Amino acid sequence: MSQAAVISPRLTYAFAKERGLVVLDAAVRPVVIGARGAPNPWALLEARRIVDAPITVDEMPLDAFERRLSEIYAVASIDADAFLQGEVESDLASLAEGLPRTEDILEAQDDAPVIKLINAIIAEAVKLKASDIHIEPYETALLVRLRIDGVLREVLSLPARMTPMLTSRVKVMARLDIAEKRLPQDGRISLALGAKSVDVRVSTLPARFGERIVLRILDKEEARLDLDSLGMPQKTSRRFNKVLQRPNGIVLVTGPTGSGKTTTLYGALNLLNEPSRNILTVEDPVEYGIDGVGQTQLNPKVGMTFSSGLRAILRQDPDIVMVGEIRDGETAEIAIQAALTGHLVLSTVHTNSAVGAMTRLRDMGVEPFLLSSTVVGVLAQRLVRRLCPSCKQINEATATEKKIMGTDENTPLFVHRPKGCGRCGQTGYEGRIGVYELMVINDELKALIHDNASEQALADVAFRDADTLMACGFRHVHNGLTSIEEVMRVVRQEDEDAIL
Repeated sequence: MSQAAVISPRLTYAFAKERGLVVLDAAVRPVVIGARGAPNPWALLEARRIVDAPITVDEMPLDAFERRLSEIYAVASIDADAFLQGEVESDLASLAEGLPRTEDILEAQDDAPVIKLINAIIAEAVKLKASDIHIEPYETALLVRLRIDGVLREVLSLPARMTPMLTSRVKVMARLDIAEKRLPQDGRISLALGAKSVDVRVSTLPARFGERIVLRILDKEEARLDLDSLGMPQKTSRRFNKVLQRPNGIVLVTGPTGSGKTTTLYGALNLLNEPSRNILTVEDPVEYGIDGVGQTQLNPKVGMTFSSGLRAILRQDPDIVMVGEIRDGETAEIAIQAALTGHLVLSTVHTNSAVGAMTRLRDMGVEPFLLSSTVVGVLAQRLVRRLCPSCKQINEATATEKKIMGTDENTPLFVHRPKGCGRCGQTGYEGRIGVYELMVINDELKALIHDNASEQALADVAFRDADTLMACGFRHVHNGLTSIEEVMRVVRQEDEDAIL
């Protein structure tokens, strides 16, 4: 634990910021006070009165003082309150009523109500297994929404005057520049909710009525980093494991943002992680640490991009390489060369289907003959909400539902539907499960890819004996895990209107 983590600042944040004084070490006598340049004698007297002990002053340059202030009060913001021991007040609205009425956080003599509210919001998000917290300022209100199971849900509406207070406090916790309100900023908060370790990625974006803030919750305990727990059907899982055992080649995971691609890649790395292998990654950002895997964070400000990072880690004698995403032709070209020189390369591509990855890479300038000789498998995936086991209802399918499922109108078909209860927050759903389609590149597909075949021609061969995304989703429907509506919402197809 760092020194900052054991400091108990007795000066309020407002006093420390305004007077340029901060308690550096309260455990020694005299107490060490850091000062922003030459201290004000009257401010020192007040600080001496507050700490109630002899003091010694350490003059600090402006940048060093601001960095120290941010570190100390960021830690205090998440450690000082009782909610870390599980004593969190569940009613966010009642916490919001206790906020001070000033619009300037530096004018508040006691930051505790603001800190307590933000901590309670984060604790509530973790309890509800939300992936993101959205703090959105509008002309008349400040809305707080949680993304739960992929769907946003409003949990709190505050007066618009609260916007500067909440945004400033979150920026202090994430060690961002609270004075910079014109540019987007990114930061990170590490905290412990009791025994639970949680990382929070913070992103700010200037908007019309203030700064929008999105906090991405990275709950290490909730992260399922093994393939067996991701809901992948056994047949698909066996085929995917065989693809991962290839000594070289490119394995791609595709899907839109938020479809679980990174989690699947982490699951694959866990499966492959052995002392006999050197596994290196370049990611944006590193979401979860994996022991035994060398993970590198992207930093475009200093020229550390996917392409430059991939070039660098290929000089580190890797056996397996994971690139967070293939975004451009340069990264694709390096990945191809890595596969040709005996490396197994794992990566993601933003496409809607497995066969679409071939078109995407061709559009980036990769020659078809290189694709046919390097790509060994493409996994496309989505996440659908899982029906709440406490309240799901089973009914006979309607004629339209039978048509969607490909069942004869006269054949009996029973499907589960959401209802809603206290356990699932009246949504009818609790948790999510993966929907997958896997294209394993065999000799027939290699020839088609080499000849620049269409996506339809590839799909006809790839899924002759394997499930498509839609078929996998309907399999979950038959097993009572999700609803037809949920599968149709998430797995969008170009011929969807024709099905209906």
